[in-house]
Amino acid sequence: MDIGLITQYATVGLVLIILQGLLSADNAMVMAVLVRPLPDEQRKKALFYGLIGALVLRFVAIFFASYLATVWELQALGAIYLFYVAFKGIVEARSNKHQVPDAMASQKASPNFWWTVVKVEFSDLAFAVDSTLAAVAMATTLPMIGGTIGGLNTGQFWVVFFSGIIGLVIMRYFASWFVVLLQKRPGIEEAAFWLVAWVGVKLVVMTLAHPSIDVLPHEFPESTLWQTIFWVVLALILVLGWFRSGTKTEKQ
Repeated sequence: MDIGLITQYATVGLVLIILQGLLSADNAMVMAVLVRPLPDEQRKKALFYGLIGALVLRFVAIFFASYLATVWELQALGAIYLFYVAFKGIVEARSNKHQVPDAMASQKASPNFWWTVVKVEFSDLAFAVDSTLAAVAMATTLPMIGGTIGGLNTGQFWVVFFSGIIGLVIMRYFASWFVVLLQKRPGIEEAAFWLVAWVGVKLVVMTLAHPSIDVLPHEFPESTLWQTIFWVVLALILVLGWFRSGTKTEKQ
């Protein structure tokens, strides 16, 4: 194989791994917030099922990438779902601030495990579409190698597939870390839900930039301007949430 071709694939593959890692961080944050109310043992199982679902959905999304690119409704539904999760979570987090710990423990029923898993899978679906379309858009700039798989050139398909797998590995550790963080600093929960809402805004931007909607330029979601705005705001939410949260010990 030509050394220039290898260099191109290696470079794009590395960039895609970084991209998938960042996109997986979004997914992991939402997943961690959704499973947090569960008991420890069930939380681990819910995270496991969520990761399996993310793997399956990303694999399916890669095969149907050319079709998904035409369906703006998936991003729109994903945004609506994340806004619902965020609004509900913020209201509950603020309500809990005005209750003493014993009252909270007595009033808070244990959430349904399988319903939590279903909610995690819904979020996985939204992020599978997001990450796959972003990865495919970058991979299609590569020279074609071989035939086709799922509507994609074989070489491009495997670059997207392997970068997605690595992204899921990153998500596995990030989700576990974020769950531990929420346990140590319960006050950061509201900030976590604001993060969920901000990711919902990201999906709205993707929807508005879809050719069928054409409110925003098609290339805007991948532009340096929007990516900078998104990650700066996300970092600010995290930093402000961290300083306003306090640890369990400080809250007592």
